[in-house]
Amino acid sequence: MAPAKRPNFLIILADDLGFSDIGCFGGEIKTPNLDKLAQQGLRFTDFHAAAACSPSRAMLMTGTDHHIAGLGNLIEWTNISGQNDPKGGMSTAPQRGMPGYEGYLNERVVAVSEVLKDGGYSTIMSGKWHLGLTPERSPKARGFEKSFAHLPACSNHYAYEPQLDKQAGDKIPDFMTMSFIALHSENGEYVRKLPDGWYSSNGYGDKMIDYLKEWKSENETRSGDENPFFAYLPFTAPHWPLQAPQEFIKHYRGVYDNGPDILRDRRLQRLKDLGMIPQDVKPHPVVADDVKPWSEMSAFEKNMSARAMECFAGMVEAIDYNVGRVIDHLKDIGEYDNTYICFMSDNGAEGAAYEAYPIVQGQMMQHLQKYYDNSLDNLGNGNSFIWYGPRWAQAATAPSRLFKAYTTEGGVRVPFLAKFPDNVLSKDRQNGITDTFSTIMDIMPTILDMAGISHPAPNYQGREIVPMRGNSMLPFITGKEERIHPQDFIQGWETCGRAAVRRGAYKIVFIPKPKGPEKWQLYDLASDPGETDDLADKEPKILKELLKLWDQYVLETGVVPLAPELGKWIQACEEQMREDEWIEYEYWKEGARERPEEFFKRPWRFHGGERVVRQM
Repeated sequence: MAPAKRPNFLIILADDLGFSDIGCFGGEIKTPNLDKLAQQGLRFTDFHAAAACSPSRAMLMTGTDHHIAGLGNLIEWTNISGQNDPKGGMSTAPQRGMPGYEGYLNERVVAVSEVLKDGGYSTIMSGKWHLGLTPERSPKARGFEKSFAHLPACSNHYAYEPQLDKQAGDKIPDFMTMSFIALHSENGEYVRKLPDGWYSSNGYGDKMIDYLKEWKSENETRSGDENPFFAYLPFTAPHWPLQAPQEFIKHYRGVYDNGPDILRDRRLQRLKDLGMIPQDVKPHPVVADDVKPWSEMSAFEKNMSARAMECFAGMVEAIDYNVGRVIDHLKDIGEYDNTYICFMSDNGAEGAAYEAYPIVQGQMMQHLQKYYDNSLDNLGNGNSFIWYGPRWAQAATAPSRLFKAYTTEGGVRVPFLAKFPDNVLSKDRQNGITDTFSTIMDIMPTILDMAGISHPAPNYQGREIVPMRGNSMLPFITGKEERIHPQDFIQGWETCGRAAVRRGAYKIVFIPKPKGPEKWQLYDLASDPGETDDLADKEPKILKELLKLWDQYVLETGVVPLAPELGKWIQACEEQMREDEWIEYEYWKEGARERPEEFFKRPWRFHGGERVVRQM
């Protein structure tokens, strides 16, 4: 269904935002602009992404599973095994060099930006890409006419880079090599220097407004029909390092002095009051054996921990501030009412206790002590570098289990809200809350449906491509259907050896040690959304049925399992590539930004036991 005047689209994505971090989802953080969007639209309480950032972004851009689209895992985690393993022992070697783990959007998929551009839309982007580091993998190469893109997973939000003491032999620690440079490209060309006074969220808001001004000006001079826009605004916040302008951080001084357990209880009660979780919900116990409980912390440790959460809250408010600026601009140019706007997080809150990781201990901690100022009053500034750990994260993911990187609900259930163009959502459903199941793969089908454009599968520009796995939300939004997916839908997840399959309300989960028992568990989410009561022994028939669905998911999407319990054939594909060889562009090395072409690599992979160089 396409209205007489085709709608504009604005997709807003936060990075590592927890389920209850924004006001309209139960949080105490000031998010008035997102709250207003929610009042005019719908909030979804059973919306799911992948368990980590670039896999979710691949699903958002293509409407299909990230293992199919080339982001089977974060390239950083596949490249170096210890990047996402608190034990330091889980090997990602079987994934290196395998199809579906290229680390960028591959040629098997078409991006929503490509399809909309072909359909007459102006396509613009400002923010985090994380779907390819080189020009041929950039947003420009995937249909964005104008783009200002943060290319890697994360970086300093102020673009601060320490000046190393080379005489002392100092170098960037392994864990930080791919995160200490704020590498950006604009329209496919590397940005040599970011603007003075740079802060990521403000910078992306500025650039998005500039692009919208250019779009408006170009439309006024264009003869014929006006081109609607597709705008993508993916923030790098609130991903660590936790940094925000002090004007936002100071709004939360003292708010978190009672610790994460008290915050968790308050958030849970607020979610109950809003009707977003059942009154009798049993939240999963906090899993945080790798850090001290609040009661055992010294006064100094409590002050530092609470300040870290204040910085996080400041980052979230800064996102909302820039969302408000963009919305105000749309209203000023008369396009707000005809624009579909949605907001979501790319995964659950980030709960890693990195200080407990072998790859972080030693060299990195010494580096932070020498080159960063993590004194209490300096936290949140560009030359500070902190994260907030598993207890604060689980205050945001409650009542769900665990957090980012885990295929439990705490890792994959994320906040989602959507405001629709006029006359799409009935007035009586505005400010509504729905518990219908949906996923980030449903965004592209919904957009194409609203735009009146068909997906081009099975062929696009001379190559074979896969169809979308998501469903359009539009029949549900307009009241033609009772739900977005069938009641007995099937959905799978896998990230870095953690796995899950859901059929309707039943879900099986595999979490390796130490965060899980390293065996399949079964939950009924209808009665146990916190995943607290393992039914594997009580319901062996259901467990067996869902295990077959897991095997089907592996075959359909090309998952390369990292544990024998996830696929017995794992041994056949080990040692595809040596560690630290699966990055196309080594941008962190000296001279790479000045002479990038000299630092492009030609990755190779095995095919039938034979080493083959892949041409780029």
